[in-house]
Amino acid sequence: MPYRAPIRDFRFLLDHVVGFAEVAGTDRFADATPDMTGAILTEAGKMCADILAPLNQIGDKNPAHLDNGIVRTPPGFPDGYRAIATGGWIGMSAATEHGGMGLPMTLTTIVNEMMSGACLALQLNPLMTQGQIEALEHHASDAIKSVYLPKLISGEWCGTMNLTEPQAGSDVGALRTKAEPNGDGTYAITGQKIYISWADNDFTANVCHLVLARLPGANPGTKGISLFMVPKLIPDADGNPGRKNDLRVVSLEHKMGLHGSPTAVMEYAGATGWLVGPEHGGMAAMFTMMNNARLGVGMQGIGTAERALQHALAYAQDRKQGRADGTGAIIEHADVRRMLTTMRADIYAARAIALMNAVAIDMATATHDPAWTARAAFLTPITKAFGTDVGVEATNTGVQIHGGMGFIEETGAAQFVRDVRVSTIYEGTNGIQAMDLVARKLMDGGDAAFRLLDDVVRGAEAAKATHPDLAHAVWEAAETLREATEWLVGRPDLNDRFAGAVPYLRAFARVLGGHVHLASAMAGDTGHLRLATFYIKRMLPEYLGLLIHVREGAADLAAITADDLAAA
Repeated sequence: MPYRAPIRDFRFLLDHVVGFAEVAGTDRFADATPDMTGAILTEAGKMCADILAPLNQIGDKNPAHLDNGIVRTPPGFPDGYRAIATGGWIGMSAATEHGGMGLPMTLTTIVNEMMSGACLALQLNPLMTQGQIEALEHHASDAIKSVYLPKLISGEWCGTMNLTEPQAGSDVGALRTKAEPNGDGTYAITGQKIYISWADNDFTANVCHLVLARLPGANPGTKGISLFMVPKLIPDADGNPGRKNDLRVVSLEHKMGLHGSPTAVMEYAGATGWLVGPEHGGMAAMFTMMNNARLGVGMQGIGTAERALQHALAYAQDRKQGRADGTGAIIEHADVRRMLTTMRADIYAARAIALMNAVAIDMATATHDPAWTARAAFLTPITKAFGTDVGVEATNTGVQIHGGMGFIEETGAAQFVRDVRVSTIYEGTNGIQAMDLVARKLMDGGDAAFRLLDDVVRGAEAAKATHPDLAHAVWEAAETLREATEWLVGRPDLNDRFAGAVPYLRAFARVLGGHVHLASAMAGDTGHLRLATFYIKRMLPEYLGLLIHVREGAADLAAITADDLAAA
C-alpha cells in the first residue's frame, strides 16, 4: 500500500485553524510565505512517498544488526537517509549561521509527520539529530557549535541522546555514569547507557552522543548531573573525524517493532567528552533536546496513524464481505464506517493540536512573549501523549478493520501497531507527560490552561450563529474542563492530581479536538462539517467521564492493595 502525504490537511490547518499566518507575519519568519510553504510540503511529500515509504517493510523484514562491532542498517536505508540529508530536511529550523534554513518549527513538524508515516524507523534518526542541534544551539560553547552544528545540520554527522541506564529509567537522577576531568578541558566518561536509538549506523561519517554523567563530588539526584558531547570519532584540528573514541555498541535490543532502527546498549570506557553548558546543568540542557523530541514523537504517533488509516481505507474499499449495500465493500458496513471515521477524526484533532503547539513555539521564538512560551510548554505533554495514544489506538483499529488478515504480517497492518507502540513509552512515558501537565504545567495557577480555554470559548461563541448545537457542546465542554482545572489547582496534595492526571490530559485533548473541529467546520466545506459533527457529538462527550475520574482524588486508589489486584 503506497503512502500519500496528507498535504490537503496540512494546508487547511495552516490557513484556517492553527494561526500560521501570525507566524509568517513576524519578522523572524517572514520568508515562510504561502508559496514557500507550498513548495516545501510538495517536495517533502514526494520524497516521503517515493523514497522513504518503500523502505518501511524492508526495514521491518531486514532488521539493523551488529556485525563485528559495526551496525549494519537495512537495505535502502543509506539512500533514504541521504535523500533526507541532501534535501535539507534535517536542518530546516536550525540557525542559518551554521547552515540551517531558519524556517518555522511548524514546517519542520509537518515534514517530521510525513517522514514518520513513510518510514518511522528511519525518521527516528533525523529526529534525534534535530533535538541535539537545538540543545547545542542553546547551551553549547561557541567552539563546540562551530565544530558540530554545521555537520549535524547537513546530515554528514548524526546525533543521539544518552540518558537511560539499567537502574535509572524515568528516575534519571539515579544515573551512575562518571565524568572525570582530564586536566585539558576534556573529561573521561565511564559508564553504560541503554535504549540508545540510532547509537550507530553505516551511513554517516560520525555519530555524536550527548551523554548525561556525574562529576566528582556532584550532588545526588538530578541537580548533580552534567551533559557532555562524546563523539564516536574525535574531531581533528580541522574538525574532521579523527581517532576512535573509547566507546562501543555492546549489543542491539531485540524489539517488538522499529526493527530497522538500531537500539543499543552503549559502553563508555574513559571516552573523551566535552562539557555542554555549565557544570551540574545537564538536565536543563537535555530537557531542551527532550522537549524538541516530545513534539516530534507526538508526530510519530500521528504519522503512523495516518499511514494505518490509508492502509485500512484502501482495504475497506476493496474487500467484499457480508450483505453490504452500495459498492458491496466492507466500508458500507456501519461499524467499519464508524471505525474509519473515528480514526480520521482523532488523527485530524491530534494533528491540529500538534501544529498549535508548533505555532506557539514559533511565536515564542519570534516574539519572546512569555505567554507564548507558556502555551508551548503546556501543549507539549498533550501533543506527545495524545498524539502517540492516537497512534496506538488508530493502528489497532486498522488491524481490526482488516479482520483476520490484519493478524497476518504480509498485509502490513500489524507492523504499524508494533512500530508505534514504543512511542507512548520513550521520551517520557505518557503517564509522566500527564503528571507533568497537572504538576509543573499548573504551577502558574492554571494561567496557561485558562488562556487556552478562553480561546476555545471564544471560538464556540463565534460559531453559535451558524452551528449552534456544535458550538454549545464545545462551549459546555470548555467550561466543565475549566472547573476541573480549578479543582486541580486547589489540590495541595500532588497525589490527588496524579491519580487523575492521565484522564485530565485526555479530557483536555478531547476539548481541544472539539475546538479545532468546530473551527474547521466554520471555515471548511461540508466534508469538514460532517467530520466535526461526528467528533463533537460522538467523541467529545468522553470528556465527562474522564473529568469525573479526575475529581475523585487519590484516596480510593491508594486504598487498593496488591492482594486486591491478585486473582490467585
